[in-house]
Amino acid sequence: MKALIINCTLKPSPEFSNTGALIKKAEQQLKDNGVQTEVIRLVDYDVRPGTDSDMGKGDQWPVILEKIKKCNILIIGTPIWMGHLASTTQRMIERLDAIFHDDKFADEKTGQYFTYNKVAGCLITGNEDGAHACAAQILWAVQELGFTVPPNVNAYWVGMAGGGEDYVEGGGEKYYYTNYTLRWMMANLTYFAKLLKANPIDSNLKQLSELAKHD
Repeated sequence: MKALIINCTLKPSPEFSNTGALIKKAEQQLKDNGVQTEVIRLVDYDVRPGTDSDMGKGDQWPVILEKIKKCNILIIGTPIWMGHLASTTQRMIERLDAIFHDDKFADEKTGQYFTYNKVAGCLITGNEDGAHACAAQILWAVQELGFTVPPNVNAYWVGMAGGGEDYVEGGGEKYYYTNYTLRWMMANLTYFAKLLKANPIDSNLKQLSELAKHD
């Protein structure tokens, strides 16, 4: 089993990232579950704006896309900025839009996107509020893209109103709610990834689309 965790922090390596601190705990738990795990920061790559799989001119999104293709579990980690997803997270979702209009991403026989039989979840950190809205946006997007979203696959920490201390400074690493939702998330992602690997989804999207024309 392979997991890819993409940290959408706005801070390039090796700057400290609160989202990265939460991701580190997730990474260890996945490894404890026997899952080979890789963590990358999106801002360490030159990912151009757009909705194609390769925007040319040094665009490094294809490198990340290959990593997504090879994983069984995708986790998106994002900070909250002004109550919304980080712009990096939104860019990643926009780049995955190529799945819908690039034939090479679909199985020739069934029409299934390469994202089928992969699971996805999200991790969120920030000050004040916005975690529920961010999780809703990410989880809706990944299921629309073809990933399977198991139950309870988001974990987050937010600080007090008015800003102030972040995840590490504010004691988020010891916060019970964040820790038990993280453990639920890692267990459920691992379980469903194994389930789908042993029992792939057999829906033939091409046939179903033809039937829909007659409907």
